[in-house]
This record gives sequence, C-alpha cells and structure tokens, in this order.
Amino acid sequence: MSDRNTLSIQNVLIYGYGVMGKAVANTFTKANFNVSVVSSRAKQHSTIYEEMSFYEELPEETPDLVIEFVPENLVDKKEVYRLVEDKYKGAPLISSGTSGLDLIKLASDLAFPEKFLGLHYFMPAETTSVVEVMAGPSCPKEDIDLVSKILNKTGKETVVLYQPVVGFLINRLQHIILHECYNLIEDGVASPEDIDMSARKMLGPRMCLNGLIQQKDISGLKIHADAQRSIVPELHPIDTPNQMLQNMVNRGEGGLSDGEGFYDWSGLDVQKVREQASSRLTDLSKYLASDSDQEIIEPKPRSFDKLVGK
Repeated sequence: MSDRNTLSIQNVLIYGYGVMGKAVANTFTKANFNVSVVSSRAKQHSTIYEEMSFYEELPEETPDLVIEFVPENLVDKKEVYRLVEDKYKGAPLISSGTSGLDLIKLASDLAFPEKFLGLHYFMPAETTSVVEVMAGPSCPKEDIDLVSKILNKTGKETVVLYQPVVGFLINRLQHIILHECYNLIEDGVASPEDIDMSARKMLGPRMCLNGLIQQKDISGLKIHADAQRSIVPELHPIDTPNQMLQNMVNRGEGGLSDGEGFYDWSGLDVQKVREQASSRLTDLSKYLASDSDQEIIEPKPRSFDKLVGK
C-alpha cells in the first residue's frame, strides 16, 4: 500500500516540451505546483517562462511525479523511463503521456513497475476538462487515486481505469465509432458530411446530456438488445485498420494541416480554424457545466457484480 498523500506530490517533472508537454506544464504551474521541464531547448525556454525550471538533462532534485511527453515510439519512451529510474531509483511516480501504446509493453523493462501509470490528456490540454488516469500493470489503486486527486487540483475531472487497456477508454470508444464511419464512407453508404451531421444533430447532443449508457437505460434496454442482435453481426470487422484512411495519409492527405483530408481545407488559415474549434469546444463545456445550477434527476450506480448477474 502506498504511503503517499496529496501533500507529498508538489514537484512535477515534465519530460518533453512540445505542444502537449507545454500545455500540461501550464496547468500544474497555475495550480501552484513546482514544475520542472526537460527539453532540448531548455536555454531558450528558460528566458521566456520564468515560472518553471528548465533543464536539458534530468535535474538533481528528485521529483514526486514525472510525466513523459515524447513522441509515440515505444523505444524512445522506454529510454526515458530508464533514465528516470537510473537517476531517481524508485522515488517518483512515472507516468506515460501515451494515447495508444500498450502500458504493459511500456513497463516491461522497468525496475519499479509498481510506480508506473498512464495519463491521457486531450488537446487542447489547458482547456479540455477531462484526463484519463490508468494503472500500469502493477501500480496500486492508492497511487492511481492519489494522482487523480492531484489532477483535480489542476482543474481536471478524471476517468480512472484500474487495469491497463490499449487506448485508454475514450480513444477505444472513439475508434470503434470512427472505424465504422470510415468503412461506411469507403463503401459509398454515407458521405463525411452525412456522418458529421448525424453526429452533430443526434448522437452528440444525446451524449452530452445523458452519456452513452444512461441514454440506453432511458430509451429501454429491451429494444436496444433486440437491435444489437440484428445490427452487430452486420458491422464491419474491427481487427484491421481501415485501408482507405491509411491510403489517404500515405498520399499526403492528412487533414487540415495538409489542406486535404475528408474535407478540402485549402486556402483556409490553419491556426484560425484550430482556434475556432478550441473556442467553440470551450464554450460548449461552459454551457454544459451550467447544468449544475439545475436540479437534474440522476440514477444511482449499480455494482459490477449486479451488472454481470453475480
């Protein structure tokens, strides 16, 4: 059992200062944590951001929590963990900023796997309200709960997973939906515009208000169970990535930044498009948060054993 508490985590080390690392560092700084950053451009950054300490290599002072944000490469990430363990032994908690790599594989060479977990932020990390916290293969529940409380102090709500699954929760939900969308587009059944309109006008509002599972309870599970029996066997196989998407990326049609993806973005200001998308998402989040002023009828949760009939 961990002997840590929220007061024991004050010094946070961010390893990697790209878009995500910078944004996450800012959330901790604003919440009055002591933030250190390891970056290849430490000297340049240190003249601009005085509220953080920048280093080109791991600092001497032992951090309480290390959050790694290097590119999604198994070898590179494992090298960071090796450096951290060599320097600080088993003192700090080490978290991976991966969104899709397997935590079990990432932890396979660790000397202290019980100190390892995953944190999945969403862009833009400073304004999105949710972070996923996932246990590594042997990280105790107490440390996962502790990190969740620390993130709450930075203004984040957390989705907590006590066992590792590739992709965390939200990406798994997102990819199962998108996989079917891509195949429907490739088959000529629906256009990108059809799918996005359906998401904006029907799926999205329901998810915003009632979530996925609660909405099915409200609609009625008998009808849903009947529909599952007829629809699920007809869905596209999920064991192979959609080839149309892979081909588009290989042709250089990678979306907004390339000028083309599922839509034609040519001639548009990339930064303005992204800023507008971020601003609209922030406005929506504020609007949804205002629901807390209303008295909303909420059901009680049921235990896992009851759900599976134990």
